[in-house]
Amino acid sequence: MEVSVLKYNGEDTGRKANLSESIYGIEPNDHAVYLDVKQFLANQRQGTHKAKERAEISGSTKKLKKQKGTGTARAGSIKSPVFRGGGRVFGPRPRNYGFKLNRKLKALARKSALTYKAKENKLAVLEDFSFDNPSTKEYLKMLAALSFDGKKTLLILSEQNKGVYLSSRNLPKASVVTVDQLSTYDLLHADQLLLSESSLEKIENLLI
Repeated sequence: MEVSVLKYNGEDTGRKANLSESIYGIEPNDHAVYLDVKQFLANQRQGTHKAKERAEISGSTKKLKKQKGTGTARAGSIKSPVFRGGGRVFGPRPRNYGFKLNRKLKALARKSALTYKAKENKLAVLEDFSFDNPSTKEYLKMLAALSFDGKKTLLILSEQNKGVYLSSRNLPKASVVTVDQLSTYDLLHADQLLLSESSLEKIENLLI
C-alpha cells in the first residue's frame, strides 16, 4: 500500500511511503480491539472509592432495646445497615481495575485500528519536521494547510520532539505521541492520523 508523503505545509514531496500490508491491511479483529480499549480505560480508573461498613462506623455498641416483647424486629446495634447513619452493606472498597493482556493480542488490536484508519483514508504520512520554537499558531497553520483543522488529530513521531509537543499541548483536539506511547484507544479516538515518515519503520519493528 503506497501513500504520498506530504510536507507539514501541505505540499506533496513527490515521494511515496510503502505501508506494510501486515500492519495496515490485515483482517481487523474487533474483539482484540475491544479488550485493548477496555484495558486502557480500566487502567485510568483510580479505584479509590470507599464506603464504611458497620465495623467502621462510630457509634454506641449498647443494645438499643430488649430482645423480645417490643413487637418489632430485634436490634442490637445503632451501626446496623437497616438504621439511618448505619454502615453500608457490601460497600465499595479500594481496588485495582487493571488486568493483563498478552503482548501479541495488544499488537493485533493496534494493527486492527491502523487498518481501519487506512481503509477509511484517515491516515497521512508527513515528512519529518520540527519547530525552532514552540508555537501553537504554527501547529494550527500546519493543520489548516493539511485540511485537518477542526478535527481530532493524532501525530505519531518516532522520538520525542519537545518543540512539536509543546506547540500542540494547548489544542484540545490535537495529540502528539511517540511510537512507544501508541495505544489502540488513541488510534480509534482520533479522526485523522498523521504519521511522521521516520515513525513507519519503528511501527513495523514494534508490531511485527
